Amino acid sequence: MERNVKQMKSLALAYMGDAIYEVYVREHLLDSGQVKPHQLHQRAIRFVSGKAQANIILHWLEVKHLTEEEEKIVARGRNAKSGTIPKNISVQTYRYSTAFEALIGYHYLMKNEARLQELLQEAIEWTEARME
Repeated sequence: MERNVKQMKSLALAYMGDAIYEVYVREHLLDSGQVKPHQLHQRAIRFVSGKAQANIILHWLEVKHLTEEEEKIVARGRNAKSGTIPKNISVQTYRYSTAFEALIGYHYLMKNEARLQELLQEAIEWTEARME
């Protein structure tokens, strides 16, 4: 079945983006030499938390890092109604984190590999710079 990624629901894009970002973060942590499962999990949370993802997308929007098409994907992701209420973050933060995941999912499903890698690397670097 042919998928029309541009017509896909934002939450479907976010579903995929969440998984892609999680795997990318895990690989990054393993590549940095960390091996203890608890330590890996604690560090991963600092990258993949809703707050961390929302901060990345808000930064990209602020510095005009995204293309017009990407901004549309982000707006759709932010405005998607998930039906669930987050427990540990505000609704606004949750929506921006969904927007981040939708953007990652979009590039993955569109097979925009160069841009996907660029955004993933920048997300990691930006988050790490705020950890120190």
